Amino acid sequence: MHAYFTRHLLAWNQTDNDRQMPWKGEKNPYKIWLSEIILQQTRVDQGLAYYNRFVQAFPTIKLLANASDTAVFKLWEGLGYYSRCKNLLITARVISKDLKGKFPANYEELLALKGVGPYTAAAIASFAYNLPYAVVDGNVFRVLARFFGMYDAIDSAAGKKLFTALANSLLDKKKPGEYNQALMDFGAVICKPKLPQCGICPLQNKCIARQQGTIALLPVKEKSIVKKTRWFYYVVAGYGDGVYVKKRGAGDIWENLYEFILIETDAAVDIENIIKQSALKKITGSNKMAPPFVSPAYRQLLTHQVIHGQFIQINLSRPLASKDYICTRQEALKGLPFPKLISSFLKDKNVSLNLFQQHL
Repeated sequence: MHAYFTRHLLAWNQTDNDRQMPWKGEKNPYKIWLSEIILQQTRVDQGLAYYNRFVQAFPTIKLLANASDTAVFKLWEGLGYYSRCKNLLITARVISKDLKGKFPANYEELLALKGVGPYTAAAIASFAYNLPYAVVDGNVFRVLARFFGMYDAIDSAAGKKLFTALANSLLDKKKPGEYNQALMDFGAVICKPKLPQCGICPLQNKCIARQQGTIALLPVKEKSIVKKTRWFYYVVAGYGDGVYVKKRGAGDIWENLYEFILIETDAAVDIENIIKQSALKKITGSNKMAPPFVSPAYRQLLTHQVIHGQFIQINLSRPLASKDYICTRQEALKGLPFPKLISSFLKDKNVSLNLFQQHL
């Protein structure tokens, strides 16, 4: 079974695999690393544009390392999972400064880099240096679970260990990079999550899931995600031709991104109650505020959270009492990185920040 699997997979790759991506066949570890970090938790069709923009803006790791946090986070804006961007900068600066701009050339040292896990380390090791390490991602889990009829949970520690051992036993040690890419492509275009192309699959004769009619049941996950629901009421406070913003800190979602004054509640509440909250008055001080403009409701889905958002635009008669916020000219907002929820508000044609030009 093992030899059959590897032989037929590589044969398919050589004759029928026409999946094109800019990083396929890439040997530069910087570009491989960049593509893998972007593609973590991201669909290829979405990540492709970001990869191209990053390579164009920062063709070398030194240029990325020397860039400002704000510029890099702005380029990342909309891609989500912002801890990846934070780790991207940390690793770029470590490699640029401490390692003289050279990526480690062995698996263990790659694994020690911030934001680089077993999958990414295996990808860089095999693609850039032709080292015999199997990549194990969602595509690989699915192909192996179906072909070998494995019901071990892929999100359990035992399951991950078992699948990783199997993946390494199947690896073509002479062509690990080619094999790894072939297996990932196979899962993306043939053994897809839904509507797999079983009729043209070169492995169908020995695929246990096909023989047993269990394709739709595999792979197995044991954990179901319970989403937390949060309500974010953003007070967009304008003073003169500026708007008050602050950078989010550590310990929660959207670290290092910018936001307006935030009042978070446990449930949906009336806007009048938000305006009267002592937490807001502590920030705004004795300001006289014109009647607010209230935006439509927005929503952003995260892996473990559902964020409901609404924006309350107010004019201030004097600067904020709180020093935690900076007054930023409205045109400068375009250069700041915001969560998707806020970006959607700023791009909404039905919303205008020019309301701040009204006289109190």
